[in-house]
Amino acid sequence: MKGLDKVTFYTFARSVAASIFRPLYRVEVKGTEHFPTEGGVLLCSNHIHNFDPIIAGISAPRPVHFMAKEELFSVPVLGNIVRKCNAFPVKRGMSDREALRKGLAVLKDQHVLGLFPEGTRSKTGEIGKGLAGAGFFALRSEAAVLPCAIIGPYKSFHKVKVVFGPPIDMKDLRTAKAPADQVTELIMQEIHKLIKEHQ
Repeated sequence: MKGLDKVTFYTFARSVAASIFRPLYRVEVKGTEHFPTEGGVLLCSNHIHNFDPIIAGISAPRPVHFMAKEELFSVPVLGNIVRKCNAFPVKRGMSDREALRKGLAVLKDQHVLGLFPEGTRSKTGEIGKGLAGAGFFALRSEAAVLPCAIIGPYKSFHKVKVVFGPPIDMKDLRTAKAPADQVTELIMQEIHKLIKEHQ
């Protein structure tokens, strides 16, 4: 595995993860028709479990570059795997300037940037308040902003749903240079709607 390039490794890792997690959690994916086939995409999801990045990654029709907490990258073996799977580190609170630059570069290069606006997983399963980072990326890029809901108990052989919603219309908000926290709130509202609709 050492000699594989990142694209090949990502494809391999995604295939292995899908073969394990899809049957284990009976993963059901809805709304892939909303996922743009090209161009930059800001994929924003609620966060209920540590496996959310894996579940979202195997459900998305395109490779996803996730922002991940920097602590993961210092874990032996795991850190190298996470890095090879297109993830890059961010300090808690999403105020890391280097991570923000990296995220914008991912979108500018027409890739998919995946993030969890809440910044940390919900211990209650209820959707929380989003951080301004999601709004920052939405306003500072021309990427499609795609809400995503992950719904399920994460119990073996119980269904987990992944629902991709229609892209959020950002034109007026970008023109008006709306505050980042206001845009994040709108994104969270759209995620919440998907959860309510598909629970």
